[in-house]
Amino acid sequence: MRSTIIGFAGFIFVIVISLGHSAEEKKTHLFILSGQSNMGLLNPRTAFIPTVEKEFGKENVIVVKVAKGGKPIRCWYKAYSYPQGHPRAGRKEKRFGWMYDKMMDGVNDAIAGKTFDTVTFIWMQGEAYAEDDLADSYEEAFKGTLAQLKKDLNIDSLNFVIGRISDYGLLNPRGMKKKDSWITLRNIQVKMAEDDANGEWVDCDDLNKVFDKRTQKVIENGLHMSPEGYRKMGKRFAQKAIALINGTVEKKN
Repeated sequence: MRSTIIGFAGFIFVIVISLGHSAEEKKTHLFILSGQSNMGLLNPRTAFIPTVEKEFGKENVIVVKVAKGGKPIRCWYKAYSYPQGHPRAGRKEKRFGWMYDKMMDGVNDAIAGKTFDTVTFIWMQGEAYAEDDLADSYEEAFKGTLAQLKKDLNIDSLNFVIGRISDYGLLNPRGMKKKDSWITLRNIQVKMAEDDANGEWVDCDDLNKVFDKRTQKVIENGLHMSPEGYRKMGKRFAQKAIALINGTVEKKN
């Protein structure tokens, strides 16, 4: 077994589990985890990796994680455009898609010389967009990011699991200033997952009860998750990914 951890500045880091093919030539599954700080703080080794390894076998999974806190989705989608009416509408920025490039560097390193049968994109991002009143452009940007992945990996089918942003912006006084945008983005995330046969989402509303060391108080609806919350989130991501791969997802009519 070969296990490699490659570090980058901030929350960007790549975890690669690559073990080749078994004698039975079972299918190999590539999992790409990305997003901002709540993905950056998730350690795939605590729950995500053990769960997918138990289901598919250690030798049949490749896991790559690249994340950085506070980054909006335009850092992944290269053809991003600000929505009409926004102060930056029509503006193009050189750094659109730079996080996507970082992510693909990690993916390409992980799959070099290997083949895979399925790809699942695990996505935990959106808080930055809700707070910047950019929710209306989110769906286009996310679907554009999926299209980039399909093209660059030369695949026709791509599974995805979205971690819906938590209730922080609905219930925490610090987050409520952008409550309407927060609600809009949560709804968009759920709709995208439920409308796509290859999509699923996980609920994070019960994962963000945390102890604030600065105030010495418990925050019921924090922006980030508790250590146990991240463990549960990783488990949920894995379970949804497994269901998509195994074809056991039941979509609502």
